[in-house]
Amino acid sequence: MQELYPLFKSLHVFGFVAWFSGLFYLVRMFVYHVEANDQPQPEKDILKKQFGLMEKRVYKIICNPAMMITWTCGLLMIINNGLEWLQVNPWMHVKLSLLVLLVIYQLWCKRIIEKLEKGELPYSGYQFRLLNELPTLFLLSIALLAVYRNTLNFLFAFLGILAFGFLLVVFTKVYKRIRERSPEA
Repeated sequence: MQELYPLFKSLHVFGFVAWFSGLFYLVRMFVYHVEANDQPQPEKDILKKQFGLMEKRVYKIICNPAMMITWTCGLLMIINNGLEWLQVNPWMHVKLSLLVLLVIYQLWCKRIIEKLEKGELPYSGYQFRLLNELPTLFLLSIALLAVYRNTLNFLFAFLGILAFGFLLVVFTKVYKRIRERSPEA
């Protein structure tokens, strides 16, 4: 199975790029879906219907298959490396934990799709913009773990990611103020 390792790794990279792309796009559509309520009729209903359709398709056609490819190929790489390798690489335990949380995030997005379909507005456009930054924190964390592996100072990385998350919130608030002054921004 060692000769298939580069294939598993390539498909794993393909899978997580597609998975994160889908998650970023999905939550951005939530923003537009909620903001469609500010439009006059009939645009409001047309936009909400279209965004609902797009959300379902992105979830089913991009997010789910990409998540499955990511997990399948990642687990095949772990199996290929052996359980002894997994035991001596605590960074992989953290990475797998983050991936489980990312799956929970995706399932939460599925519930949001269902609520939006029922006409419920669980969050504002601004709150969805903040929610859209959550995968960024996952992506940064997972990338740091994959590159630095066991040499990563987990406390330093955690504090750095918290600081980065804080900056994302600040930039989102700044952008909100810019949009309030100039809706075309």
